[in-house]
Amino acid sequence: MVDQNAVEAEKVATVFVPALQLTEGQPPPIAENGGLSYMSFDREGDAGTAEAVEAALRQIDSGEGQAVIDMLDNAPPGPIETQWGSGFRRYAECLEYIKANNYVVPQGGLVLPLRYTVYEKPSFSVVSSNALWRDPERSKQAQALRKDEQDNVRRCLYFPQVLRDARRIGDYYPDLSPTSPECMDALGVSLAQCDSKCEDFYDAAEVERVFYPEMEKLLLEFFPAATDALVFNHDVFDKDYKGDPTEDQDNNNPGVNKAYANLVHNDLNDNSGRVRCRELLTRNLRNFGRKQDYTPAQADAKMSQRFMSINLAKPMETVRQNPFVLCAWPSFRDQPYITNYRVYDDRVGETTRFTHRPEHEWYWLPEQQPNEVSMLKCYDSITDGSVSRWSFHTACIDHSAPEQAPCRRNVVVRSFVFF
Repeated sequence: MVDQNAVEAEKVATVFVPALQLTEGQPPPIAENGGLSYMSFDREGDAGTAEAVEAALRQIDSGEGQAVIDMLDNAPPGPIETQWGSGFRRYAECLEYIKANNYVVPQGGLVLPLRYTVYEKPSFSVVSSNALWRDPERSKQAQALRKDEQDNVRRCLYFPQVLRDARRIGDYYPDLSPTSPECMDALGVSLAQCDSKCEDFYDAAEVERVFYPEMEKLLLEFFPAATDALVFNHDVFDKDYKGDPTEDQDNNNPGVNKAYANLVHNDLNDNSGRVRCRELLTRNLRNFGRKQDYTPAQADAKMSQRFMSINLAKPMETVRQNPFVLCAWPSFRDQPYITNYRVYDDRVGETTRFTHRPEHEWYWLPEQQPNEVSMLKCYDSITDGSVSRWSFHTACIDHSAPEQAPCRRNVVVRSFVFF
């Protein structure tokens, strides 16, 4: 007979500490604590959040971040020569440089300024829901942390980058179709088709009721070996949205993003891919999708097989401006990522940033259509180097678009796929 009290006790949330995990052939990340998760520094169930805030304040006090800003601000006008190539403080400067040089552009391609970090140190973001922001006794700390996060964009430069048409991936990889799971395994990016029955992507309840199951079905059909797919949240992007864009986590409403993430990054990494998956399965944490109710042992068993995190982006209308662009794994597989720590009250998430390389292999979808879904991998549990671990991505400004072209309106869902 099953002891229900024991079962319920097993489900009690405990801090999950992921073991250090690295991809074979990839350098260690640029991270705090040698890459160990802040979950390793738990203090009475705080999941390492206190230690992370203290580390962020120590880094600010070191002055290293401000030194990078001062170096960029005090550089002479024009290109700034860095170890990663010629970078530019402003988009217009980089665009002028592009137009003055004869770049070889493939069919369907384009050369655009993309913004990368030039600060090879871990960074910290204390999320808006953290109690620190509402604690009057910590107002000086909050002020320093807010300024440092705002200064992150001042530690970035624009670099010229060639974009390839993702529909033509087969031109560069003759054995790959962009609409195949093999493409995702090799490059960390792929394409799919979806004629959604969702009529109002601004209605979070409808998106969760109609679009989430459509995307789960798409994933299970796209990956024939998959046994389960869980879409757990989404974002809507619309710079010109006229309604109330406010996020309401309590009612599973992500709101509307009126700004685009114009910085090369990835949403997960070695640690956070596993932490995010396990907290969804065992705690149903920040899950807008199907309720999950796994015991820790059941979650560990499910995660002992291969699993991936996949983001899927679908336009509401033809994309004319602010395209979503993706970078392929082979062009950065031997490059260390830079960890950005997102500090909540109950966990420390991790995203990643990257420095520029001219050989980065970028893809876009010129005038992406409403039924075209771009797919990018944010995490893969396979670490032996045989498949892509992730891709990275950014929004950008398309200088070839008409001046009055409307900004991208799309929905992005996040998912885990299990095998």
